[in-house]
Amino acid sequence: MVDVVWLLVSATLVFLMQAGFLCLESGRIRSKNSINVAAKNISDFILSSAVFNLVGFGLMFGASQYGVFGTSDFLFGEQANSSSIAFFLFQMMFCGTAATLVSGAVAERMTFSGYLMITVILSACIYPIVGHWAWNGVYSDASQGWLESLGFIDFAGSTIVHSVGGWVALTAIWVIGPRLRRFDKGIHLPQGSNLPLSGLGVLLIWLGWIGFNGGSTLQLSEAVPLILLNTFMSAVWGGIGATALFYTLRRYINVSQLLNGVIAGLVGITAGCHVVSVNGAIFIGFTSGLITVLGSMLMERWKLDDALDVVPAHLFAGIWGTLAVSLFGDLDKIGTGLSRWEQFEVQALGIVSIGLYCVVVASIALYLLQKVMVLRVTQEEEEQGLNIAEHRATTELIDLLNSMHDQEDEADFSNHVPEEPFTEVGQIAKQYNRVLDKVSQEISERDQALFWFKESEMRKSAILDASMDCIVTIDGDGHIIEYNPASERTFGVLKRQIKGKSFIDSFVPIKERQNIRSSLATGFSSSGGWLINRRNHFQLQRGDNQIFPVEISITKALNDQGSFQEFTLHIRDVTRHVKLQQRLRLLAYNDPLTNLYNRAYMSEQLERALVYAEEHHQAVALLFLDLDKFKVINDSLGHKAGDELLCEVSVRLNDVVLASDIIARWGGDEFLIMLTESVSPERAMTLAQKVLASMVEPMLLANKPVKVGTSIGIAITEHLYDAEQLIQQADMAMYWAKENGRDHARFFEAHMANEITDRFRLEQEIKDAIGAQQFYLMYQPQMNTLTQSIIGFEALIRWEHPERGFVSPVEFIPLAEESNVICRIGEWVLEQSIAKLHQWRNQELKVLPVAVNISGRHFVSEGFSQHIETLLERYKVPGDLLKIEITEGVFIHDMNQCIEIMEGLKALNVEISVDDFGTGYSSLHYLKKLPLDILKIDKSFVCEIGDHAEGDKICEAVIQLAQNLDLQVIAEGVETAEQASVLNALGCYLHQGYFYARPLPESEVIALLHHELPILSN
Repeated sequence: MVDVVWLLVSATLVFLMQAGFLCLESGRIRSKNSINVAAKNISDFILSSAVFNLVGFGLMFGASQYGVFGTSDFLFGEQANSSSIAFFLFQMMFCGTAATLVSGAVAERMTFSGYLMITVILSACIYPIVGHWAWNGVYSDASQGWLESLGFIDFAGSTIVHSVGGWVALTAIWVIGPRLRRFDKGIHLPQGSNLPLSGLGVLLIWLGWIGFNGGSTLQLSEAVPLILLNTFMSAVWGGIGATALFYTLRRYINVSQLLNGVIAGLVGITAGCHVVSVNGAIFIGFTSGLITVLGSMLMERWKLDDALDVVPAHLFAGIWGTLAVSLFGDLDKIGTGLSRWEQFEVQALGIVSIGLYCVVVASIALYLLQKVMVLRVTQEEEEQGLNIAEHRATTELIDLLNSMHDQEDEADFSNHVPEEPFTEVGQIAKQYNRVLDKVSQEISERDQALFWFKESEMRKSAILDASMDCIVTIDGDGHIIEYNPASERTFGVLKRQIKGKSFIDSFVPIKERQNIRSSLATGFSSSGGWLINRRNHFQLQRGDNQIFPVEISITKALNDQGSFQEFTLHIRDVTRHVKLQQRLRLLAYNDPLTNLYNRAYMSEQLERALVYAEEHHQAVALLFLDLDKFKVINDSLGHKAGDELLCEVSVRLNDVVLASDIIARWGGDEFLIMLTESVSPERAMTLAQKVLASMVEPMLLANKPVKVGTSIGIAITEHLYDAEQLIQQADMAMYWAKENGRDHARFFEAHMANEITDRFRLEQEIKDAIGAQQFYLMYQPQMNTLTQSIIGFEALIRWEHPERGFVSPVEFIPLAEESNVICRIGEWVLEQSIAKLHQWRNQELKVLPVAVNISGRHFVSEGFSQHIETLLERYKVPGDLLKIEITEGVFIHDMNQCIEIMEGLKALNVEISVDDFGTGYSSLHYLKKLPLDILKIDKSFVCEIGDHAEGDKICEAVIQLAQNLDLQVIAEGVETAEQASVLNALGCYLHQGYFYARPLPESEVIALLHHELPILSN
């Protein structure tokens, strides 16, 4: 029972190490991540313990399968005796230690979920397996791991625990990458936010190591005192070795390296503390301290960012400690029967095999995890701190900084920041408020002093007119005579320190001093420097060599005899004013989303460029870019995806233009590029082709690859130097490119203006045509070739223009599609079709269904299905007499919305067909989900029947697909007997096309219905 108690005490001490690691890491990282450290350390231990209980213990100490992994004792706990329970608890603490090492190495930049997943992988797939190789026989004599059987010795886990954690940590460091600016030149992260807390953590770890090494005997034997002595001596000399080496190299004591040295000494002795002498332990510890310092420097040279030096202190020291068993261990105590060299070979084999296994498994796991989750926080979150980014947790310090930041943004320092009098941060806030009060008092006193000065000097008009914050009087040689208090505050130098010294040598930047001396020699009257009685904008330097902008006015004082006496410099610090101007300029001229120039800046620069070009007989070129189908992306993937797209486009544009070219976001999804150097049609087209090529690569939006086309219009000045007209020409050329195939570039040509104007006029006439009753309907029969009878009609809109005559739908429908006019046209066709059905029923004709084409914009508009329901009720027409035809493009919208609309139509018994199937979205996914009735084979496929073998195959595939999905299939555009014959042979018996009948006027449809639908002859 004594042994069980000793093992439980040891397990408790090892558990105490978790608190040590928490304190160590909390003190070593920045305070903005301290809460995250506490959360992940506790979560790591909880998760690793749970996994070890479920599968880890069984894999590690279960009955061995070929010495590689265990196959029993899973879900440990049932029917276990006190000894095995104590052993389990002890080993569970070891597993938690290994997991904690990994999370510490990649602190401050890894997501919380990433920590947890690595903990699961290490606890389930890595630590138990390698532990089985070396320690399986410790729990039961029935089997041994393969390394254990070879004689591998790792008493308490220099390799099994610490090197395993180190190998996985090294892999994670490589994959995740360094913290922001970690290796930037001139950037040095601090040793820690609270090194005393880290020191406490190391002491707790040191205390816990009593259980770590002492408990590994699994009994309270006579060997325990020597093990603990060796443990302590190695830790002591590890700290000495690390400190001595670092001091030798850098000439100062680094507290972090001292702490690392102690830990490295503890890790190094862990493998052989039971078989080495005290002197051997001292040497092992001292060498471990040297190794961790050199390893840390090596990691930094390799630009591997280890936040806690886990790899040097645990991996490198663990490897050394495992090898040291064969070098310094008493072979009789080791008891493997191997010679010292043979023991060294076995130890090296164990290190290499375990390291290789850990790196391979960790690399594969991290690679797969990156495919399904984010392992690294964003740059914004890393800068913000993981306390807030990961846990929405704040601290007093963060609250204080936020309050100070608000004061800075609002430029209002009248309100105090919150104070908590019983904390250090609260004392800082209190002192900061005192400083604010003092500054406010100083400002008030300065203003009062300036007022008194103005009042006393009101008779001296020269000074009164130019009076500013700083007033400095100098003699003819530039030496300072007078120097007011405002100057002391501005330049950071007291009057008694600067009086009598040269103003130029003290406050003028070196590169400007000679110029100002020359100006002084002429009494500030030459054009090469400062001018007297003028406001001179310049830059001076403060006492700390900080350059700042100023405004200087100079007056000259004469004595009673009229001879020269002195110069008075009236100096105003305009730093804040300049920053405000820069900020306003940035806001005025930059697009906040893409960080490109905006419309105002481009307009201004274009005007200037055109004036210069006209004066120097040069050319300016404009490229007008518009993203194809940007609205579709916004509607289908959301506005956030649209914003991401615009930002990515701006990046790609910047990659292809020259430094002299100017890019601006003109508005929405439109961009302008202005070329002012080496302008020629060839260069403009070359740049346009580069832009088009850069857009070919798909962009990842909302986790979906999207290829975005771009239409580009190009305009070049010839004799035209008017900015508005040049933009208009580029816009017209872009519009022409978009209307003639998209995704290419076109130069402006004179005929484009007339044709585009004509299109705009036609678009307006479409709107007027609805109210003017210029539209009418034609009806094309749909045939069933099996029964040789008409099964329905498709309503087709036609336009008889009073001046243009007949206007083809091919001309006006695409124009209507670009605006909501298509919805008004669709509503007109629906009402006319339903009204005719009502009229034919009243005439007691044998009425057949009528199919109406509906645009995607109209279909997903608000209240579409309710509008159809209203029309059916108004005209008393059954829903089964109406069919709605939609194109595949509708389904790029919200699928759930489409399903909801279709279900509303199905409730009215309205059939739904997909028109032009195979030419658009073409996804089997929506065919399975949507409540469709009919597929229509597009006429582009039907017309290829007989001429192209693939035409037959495509039609056959669509027909079989429809039959498998229990859908009807109609072939449109049937114009020859051969096409009809092939379609019948393929099993498609519903046809529509000129082979049977052209679109018919209403009178002929009524005649057909009157004669009880005879067979149509071709």
